[in-house]
Amino acid sequence: MPKRLLILDDEANIRELYAREFEDEGYEVEAVATIEEADRAITERRPDLLILDIRLGGPDGLSYLRTIMASQRDLPVVICSAYSSYKEDFSSWLAEAYVVKSADLDPLKRKVKELLA
Repeated sequence: MPKRLLILDDEANIRELYAREFEDEGYEVEAVATIEEADRAITERRPDLLILDIRLGGPDGLSYLRTIMASQRDLPVVICSAYSSYKEDFSSWLAEAYVVKSADLDPLKRKVKELLA
């Protein structure tokens, strides 16, 4: 059975790109735009890993990460953000990995593969 990824990013283009790329790698992917959708997906379909953006156009991803870790500590989270400055925020240390967004998805793919091995 393929591993399930949940992608939480408010940018539709990023969601589509990541979904396509990870589906091509053999993962089952659900991509959502809001924290509410992510909560529903985590509760109802239990992903094996969450790829989380920080800037979500509402509550930020680091706040959501703290919430997840309080109730879903065994869910691996990879922060994938265009803002490397958030690496200094202690909240980001709750995630298993922090990958800076770029046109090259290989670092993100490698980290996901490593965490799900």
